Amino acid sequence: VQLQASGGGLVQAGGSLRLSCAASGRTFSSYSMGWFRQAPGKEREFVSAIDRSGSGTVYADSVKGRFTISRDNAKNTVYLQMNSLKPEDTAVYYCAARVDSGYPRFATSYESWGQGTQVTVSS
Repeated sequence: VQLQASGGGLVQAGGSLRLSCAASGRTFSSYSMGWFRQAPGKEREFVSAIDRSGSGTVYADSVKGRFTISRDNAKNTVYLQMNSLKPEDTAVYYCAARVDSGYPRFATSYESWGQGTQVTVSS
């Protein structure tokens, strides 16, 4: 599956952004999806993941209560709604897909990756 992330940008602290990740192919519902982020000089870290049906989600503690992951299998798209953004949320955000069930937090568990979209939160 090929992934295309979009929706990043520059926002003030406290603001909101919605990221989208569009997938190619007709089997999007077979993939669990995840969002990861990488700040300059830091390792890529888990943000959130969603199972194939959209009924199961998991979040990193740092974003819990502020971010919401969702998916629309009819549109082959996964979303990340980000509210109450903080400067420490600044990073390149990547979407990822895995064909197996479950929605792990480990980047190595995902087979396909999008190109990333930059999110910058100013203080």
